[in-house]
Amino acid sequence: MLSVQLGSALSVGLIAEVGAAGTAWLRLSVGAVIFVLLAPPPLRMVRRRDVSALLGLGVATGIVTMAFLAAIERIPLGTAVAIEFLGPLTVAAVRSHNAKALLWPLTALLGVILLTEPWLGEVDIVGIGFAVVSGVGWGTYIVLTQRVGDRFSGITGLSFTIPIAALTAAIVGVPQAAGHISLAILVAAAGLALLLPVLPFALEMIALRHLTPHAFGTLMALEPAFGVLLGLVVLGQQPSATQVLGILLVVLAGAAAQRRGRRGASPTGV
Repeated sequence: MLSVQLGSALSVGLIAEVGAAGTAWLRLSVGAVIFVLLAPPPLRMVRRRDVSALLGLGVATGIVTMAFLAAIERIPLGTAVAIEFLGPLTVAAVRSHNAKALLWPLTALLGVILLTEPWLGEVDIVGIGFAVVSGVGWGTYIVLTQRVGDRFSGITGLSFTIPIAALTAAIVGVPQAAGHISLAILVAAAGLALLLPVLPFALEMIALRHLTPHAFGTLMALEPAFGVLLGLVVLGQQPSATQVLGILLVVLAGAAAQRRGRRGASPTGV
């Protein structure tokens, strides 16, 4: 969580140079090279039924990355993270097969309303829309990451999916970044790629081999708080008292939703 939010906060400067999609494309491309070098993808081991999960996860990762960066270009980091968090929290509630668990996404939604403070008349609908898209993608990412993580050991799955994510982001990112790339931009993108996607995606892939999507989604409850903290420290985004209350509600909802977090023995991977 620290790596993700620090990488996001530090990406704001790069977004100003090459755009949100351009930043996503550069970060994912560097990450793809690193993962392929660390764990060359064993193409001969891919089964037909693996293809849809690998493609789906790669495309979802590319869309999530672009959408989230486009969101933080327009709205505060903590607010974007809180909205995005509704995705995995809803996955956790739905997969719990307990109608009462839906109370927690609704509680988190109340927190998001407090964060966005629509009564002030300064709501950025486009920024919120990008954060919502990112949340839907993150929920999809959690489910597909578990499937890929069960099939491929370690970070092998990422050596398949991150290049697909980079190609997905390239569709919008290459035209956006064209003419603005310099050595300094490439160096910055390489550093940011280590913070996100390399370190956190590798840790998430390993974690989801041992946790249910329900547990993973709810254990990320502190992520909005990390977003607010790093938004304050790195970007100088000072939350109001109402927004702090909103973040606390989102964190509370995520923590309270946690149940049955341990998975059984995971299937043997490649």
